[in-house]
Amino acid sequence: MTTQNITLAIPKEILRKAKRIALERNTSLSGLLTETLVEITQQEDAYNRARKKHLALLEEGFDLGTHGEADWDREELHDRKY
Repeated sequence: MTTQNITLAIPKEILRKAKRIALERNTSLSGLLTETLVEITQQEDAYNRARKKHLALLEEGFDLGTHGEADWDREELHDRKY
């Protein structure tokens, strides 16, 4: 994978904390940011795949075995025998 340098403007307090986290994880700030961005983009890709899959299912419809006809009525569903 090719890389590209970027310039970021980050609040000093956040930068200080991020550097400490990178040090604790035995990586660089660049490595920490790359790891975080990879996770975010992978999650977004997975969400979009799942969304596309489920929208396709909704368009196709669900086969619940009823063929669009219920063989019960509301009274039967709520009939409580004590």
